[in-house]
Amino acid sequence: MLTSKQRAYLRGLASKEEPLFQVGKMGINDNLIKQTDDALKARELIKLSVLETAPVSPAEAAYALAEATKAEVITTIGSKMVLFRRNAQKPQIELPKAKKK
Repeated sequence: MLTSKQRAYLRGLASKEEPLFQVGKMGINDNLIKQTDDALKARELIKLSVLETAPVSPAEAAYALAEATKAEVITTIGSKMVLFRRNAQKPQIELPKAKKK
């Protein structure tokens, strides 16, 4: 579970990125899930876009892909979404530390 500070940090990193994949008229299919999973494994943080012809909204697509790939939804803004999943073997993104209670 990410803190709001960590989410804000990841949103900042993602703002500079271009979407890697698009959810189109085919919606969420096995091929898109596989590509998203592979990209998360390689990059940890990815941005996707949802076309107007897609049968799902950006929020629906984000949560469906996150569930299928065991990732976290960082944000959905307009037609864009950002997903994050830490690579346990080779972490690439150093998150700000969570405050201890």
